[in-house]
Order: sequence, then structure tokens, then C-alpha cells
Amino acid sequence: MEAQATGKYIRISPHKVRRVVDLIRGRDIQEALAVLKFTPSPAARAVEKVVKSAAANAEHNYEMTRDDLVVSRATVDRGPSVRRVQSRARGRADVIRRHSSHITVVVGEKSGA
Repeated sequence: MEAQATGKYIRISPHKVRRVVDLIRGRDIQEALAVLKFTPSPAARAVEKVVKSAAANAEHNYEMTRDDLVVSRATVDRGPSVRRVQSRARGRADVIRRHSSHITVVVGEKSGA
């Protein structure tokens, strides 16, 4: 049995979020939240919210116990980019892309449970 949560349109680039998600993949929920709490990255706050939401979904929808949950899958996909124009010298313009991410966390029960 698995439960999942998705955070969409997070305004952090997927490359930065993937570095944080790699830290928690395969860990149990309490350990993953502890790692995220002490990770000095704005992406860690966004991932922490999604992990807490997935754990709450598992408890509420599937009546799993929080102590038996483990992060079975965690993926980061690219969201839409917001494009801005910045003026440059001699009348030129540069396009600035502000990337966004979609974070998906799937939690399941430990194999021994």
C-alpha cells in the first residue's frame, strides 16, 4: 500500500530540488524529516511540506501508522518556466528564465511491517 503527495509549480529549479530529494529517498519518515530540517536550502522547506503531506495522506486515507512509513519514491519533474526580459547594452535584450518544479513523494510501509 502506498500513498503519495505532489507539490506543483514550486518556484525553485529542478536541479536544486533534486539535490535535496536525493538525501531522503529510501529513508523512513522521521529520519527524512530530520534531515530536511537541518538542510540549509530553500528547497528543503518545499520538500518537507510534500513529505508531511504524503505521510498525512497515508495515515488518513489508508490508516497506516506513521512509524512504519518509508519514502519509497521521490521524483522531481520540470514545471513551466516564466520568461522575463532584461535590457542590455546597445538596445539589446536578454531572456531570463525562472524555472519551476513538480515534486512527487510516494510513501509506503516498511517491508518488515
